[in-house]
Amino acid sequence: MNHDASRPTPPPTPKPPRRTLGIVLVGLAVLGLAGGLFVIRRPLLMSAPRCMAGRWHGCYDTFNGVVLMTLVTLPLAVLLAWVLASRRRAAGVPSAWRISLAEVGMVHGTVPFVWLTMMPGGGAGVVPARVSLVPLRDLVTMGTLGITGNLLVFAALGFFAPMRFAALASVPRVLALGAGCSVLVETAQYALSLDRVSSVDDVLVNATGALLAGLASRRWWRTTTEAPSHTSAIRAAA
Repeated sequence: MNHDASRPTPPPTPKPPRRTLGIVLVGLAVLGLAGGLFVIRRPLLMSAPRCMAGRWHGCYDTFNGVVLMTLVTLPLAVLLAWVLASRRRAAGVPSAWRISLAEVGMVHGTVPFVWLTMMPGGGAGVVPARVSLVPLRDLVTMGTLGITGNLLVFAALGFFAPMRFAALASVPRVLALGAGCSVLVETAQYALSLDRVSSVDDVLVNATGALLAGLASRRWWRTTTEAPSHTSAIRAAA
């Protein structure tokens, strides 16, 4: 006699709802951001007087000042995303919030890092431009902070661009986007003689950061071109 056949099948383990999972992830992100701000609070506060006074030197040409202004303008970025989403929803545009957040997020999360990479060094205009084309040679000298910073340069672009543009919603294209943008930055550093090394390792790490961020947002990628709603079509015809 088969005793196993008479045993009832145990009920499946319930999965946490997506909303709960999303709340947990947002909470962890907020805690991580708060912890990071607590660690760097002193350098940020040192730059605050110059930034609030609108002084270029000591604010916009320093790492601490750029980070501080990025955080200060974050509420404005959220407000802009809300305005864009509201206008799109009123016009009947599908996925209005996703599109608006992606547009604002990729700009607000990328411009400050590009600004930092384009800051001139002490010998800008005097020291000859330098190029390093040997892969992995500079990687060992970057250190943890340097590698982390390079991973974040185009992370926001890799995260949000596929959510906004269906043409970029693939792994090779996200990787190519990060690599292409990084090549442009490295070329600009060389052409402007900013006293920075234009390194192939920077391109590799920047592209990897964009790819990893893109994979993190893959479930929200815009994989199809969404047709306009009936209301939008009527308004366009009018």
